Parts: sequence; structure tokens; C-alpha cells
Amino acid sequence: MGRLFGTDGARGVANSELTCELAMKIGRAAAMVLTDDTHQRPRVLIGMDTRISSDMLASSLAAGFCSVGADVLMLGVIPTPAVAYLVTAYQYDAGVMISASHNPCEYNGIKIFKSDGYKLPDALEEEIEAIILDDARIPPVKIGGDVGGIHYSTTAVTDYLRHLLSTVDVRFNSMKLAIDCANGAASVTARELFEGLGAECHMLADEPDGTNINDHCGSTHMERLQKYVVENGCEAGLAFDGDADRLLCVDAQGNIIDGDRIIALCARDMKERGILKKDTAVVTIMTNMGFFRFCERERIRCEKTKVGDRYVLENMLQGGYSIGGEQSGHVIFLDHATTGDGQLTALQVLSVMKRTGKSLAELAACMSVYPQVLVNVRVSDFGKVRFAEDEEVRIAIDRAEEVLGDSGRIVVRVSGTEPLVRVMLEGEDLAQITDLAESVAEVIRERLI
Repeated sequence: MGRLFGTDGARGVANSELTCELAMKIGRAAAMVLTDDTHQRPRVLIGMDTRISSDMLASSLAAGFCSVGADVLMLGVIPTPAVAYLVTAYQYDAGVMISASHNPCEYNGIKIFKSDGYKLPDALEEEIEAIILDDARIPPVKIGGDVGGIHYSTTAVTDYLRHLLSTVDVRFNSMKLAIDCANGAASVTARELFEGLGAECHMLADEPDGTNINDHCGSTHMERLQKYVVENGCEAGLAFDGDADRLLCVDAQGNIIDGDRIIALCARDMKERGILKKDTAVVTIMTNMGFFRFCERERIRCEKTKVGDRYVLENMLQGGYSIGGEQSGHVIFLDHATTGDGQLTALQVLSVMKRTGKSLAELAACMSVYPQVLVNVRVSDFGKVRFAEDEEVRIAIDRAEEVLGDSGRIVVRVSGTEPLVRVMLEGEDLAQITDLAESVAEVIRERLI
């Protein structure tokens, strides 16, 4: 991880860690780095989620961009993948999303896309960090007519929805759906999208007030949606996160269908239709063991990467693959998008249901799920740095691996976006892996807090 940028942009508590001053500096530095080869006036898009701090940070970023001569187009509240799409559709030099995704409202973040719709590679993030933290280059000060201007889009949501609709060729007439928008960015798009395709939509958490984003709703809090789907006889439930780049589903019986099973059912459908490039799916080391068994049975190649959608995407681009993602519900359909898109994923899942006539539960049964335990241990910033070198933590992990043998696995990693070390165990015996996870977590608490 970099000094400002984690695995998914720069994040922190808004107005404390992620200040207006820092946002302005990021705007200035990013404009320099992203437009080094541009001899014309740079143009930048800015979108945001529904957090109360998003307007504040968007204004600071815009001021930073304008101060070095870039023109800014403000998109307003819109999903992260919309920014990634529109920066290419509008032929802008860069796009920025103000969001902390699935985190509580006090957090916010800055996520930057290049003109091709892809997130910044590590090298460019490091250049931006060097300008801000080391004064490696001095941003120019523009005056008079060279100062950038701010403009406001009135068509961004419509243009993005038109793109999403172009990815499916079926309608969802007679489908009864419950849709949880997490009081986030999907609140401005989801109803129009799914009702426009004929679905009967029951909307949950679609009334953002600036502070209720991800508050006991969305893909990180599925209980309300599960209950609603069962009690109201819905065919499926769709849960997005704050910036709508993730999707988790609920079947008619109220069971959660996570990203692993979404990728599995979509990959199998794509293979059957002859559009799964190189018969390969890309996932991370945190993917459930059941997915790997599924791939063996279905003769689908499986590529594994480090945790983080950027690493999944890098592998997909290098190998020329068409689907990949994470258990969290961040799924990339590279034929249609340059990043994960929760609503795009929902369209693909519902399309499989419509084409096959099968329920979501029947489709998800293509993959068995092994018991999995995840313990998040809060550590200090120093503890995150020391994690890889701590001998006692290493011994605890080795002991767990020895106990599991071939019947399971353990993955322990530092979070790229939060002050956490994540301890994940899988195996056939839930009680055993729970005990092992807690024993490793306890050592981490003692050593790294």
C-alpha cells in the first residue's frame, strides 16, 4: 500500500484524516500526473455518493483541479462504475469518485480513474503521493483565463442507465424484486433501471439523508432484505453498497448468494453460451474452496490473485479474461465495464434466471460452500506495518496450517482500507476452524494493537 492510497483509493474519516486541504492537494497533483501528455486544457469528471461530506470534498477537489487549469464537470450523486464509464464515453482526461464504498458515513474516500476508465496503477498513485508529501514537483498556479471552470451535468444518470440497458437482451416482466440501495448512490438509479425492464420493484433503504448510508442496510447488513424477500414472496433480493459497485443477492428462501456464487453461476452460463473467454474466471485468495471445486467439475480455469479488485482486473487484462471478482460481491464483466458494477451484475444474474427459467437458489446450487470463518482484528497503524515481521504471529499461523492439513486453509492479511488484520479459515469442521481462527486472532491482538 502507498502512503495516501490503499487498495481502493485514498480513504479516512472525512474532515479529520481526509481533510479539505488534502482533497485540494490531491486534485492539484492528480491533474498534473494525469495530464502530463495533454497539451490542451485538461477536463475532469467528479461524481460522489450520498455522504454528507461528499459535497465538501467534491468542492475541495474541484478547487484543486481548477487551480491548475483543469475544467471540472460535476456529475452529482452517481455510482462509482458510472464515473468509470462516463470518463470514456465523454472523452475526459480523468474521473474521480468521492466515496468510502461500504464504510459508515463518517468515512469518505477519493477514487481516481484514468481516461480509459481504469483505476490508477500503483506507479501513478506513487507520483501523486510524491507531489503531495515530498514536493517532488510544484503544481502550477494559473491566473486569469487560465483558471479552470466548474460545470454541472444534467444527463449523467440517463447516459449511464442507457449503457447498462445495452448489456442485456431480455426483459424482467413479472419478476418481483426487493432492492436495497444502502441509502447510497443506487438510490438515484436502481428503481428506474429495473422498473424500466418490467420488474415489480420493492425499494428498501433508498431515502438517503447524508448520514444513513450503509446504516444497517445494503450489502454489509443483509438481515432486513432477507426477511423482506421471504415475507413478501419476492423472487430475489438485490443488495448494493454505498457506491453501488458491489452486489449480493438473496434467493426466495432468504439465503444470501455471495460474490463467489454469483461469479460461478454467471461463468457457467457464459461458458454454455460460448462467451467465457478462454473458459477462465479470476478470483482472489479469499474465494471459498467450493468455487475451486466447482471450476474443476465444470472444466473452468481459475486464476487466483491477491485481495483487491485492482489485482483481479490486472489479471483479467493480462490474460484476456471476461469475468472475475471477489466474495464481497465486487464482480467485473470486462466485456461491459472497466470496474465492478453492482447493477450491471444484477442485470446479468437476472438475465440468467430469465433465460433458464431457474430460480436463483437452483442456479446458485452449482457451487457448494465450505464453512468459512472470518475474524477482523483491529490493530494499530504500527501493528499493520509490523504484521509481516512478527514471529509470534507467524508461529500461530503455522500451527493452524498444521492442524488443518489438506482439509482446509488459512489466509491472514492486512486490510487495504481499514486498520484491520483479517483472519480467514476454511474447512470441513466449523467448530475446528472457529477455534483456530480465534486462537490466531488472539495472538494478533496481543502483538499488534
